[in-house]
Amino acid sequence: MRIAIASDHAAIALKADLAAWLAGEGHEVADLGPQDDAPADYPDFGYRLAEQVASGRSERGVALCGSGVGVSIAVNRHPACRCALVSEPVSAALSREHNDANVIALGARLVELETAKACIAAFLATAFAGGRHGPRVEKLGAPPFSLDRR
Repeated sequence: MRIAIASDHAAIALKADLAAWLAGEGHEVADLGPQDDAPADYPDFGYRLAEQVASGRSERGVALCGSGVGVSIAVNRHPACRCALVSEPVSAALSREHNDANVIALGARLVELETAKACIAAFLATAFAGGRHGPRVEKLGAPPFSLDRR
């Protein structure tokens, strides 16, 4: 699977570990940065990840920051992305099964490496159930209000 991964400076070490693990699992990994621990703004990298997934260049995304909250908000600004902030594998699997999430967010200050791996593994292994969830997911990409801010 083609997986994009991005973080801010608070999650740089976790990003490196997860990128290496994903590549070792046979995935094609696009590391969208940053490459060092200099201060980096999570919205910049969240938007970059969202565009990568929305364009189809990557099938799934892994978004990381200190808490996971900020980067998940940034990714979810793109109407084609459904980013789920999770901290354990059951939520990760349900985000795929019920919400067809295409990005997972994790907080580097809140989740240990092995838990992050378990969350990502559950996320990648779970298919969207469709059925009654389909119409609900369609509504997520087409909100009933204008996104035009002019």
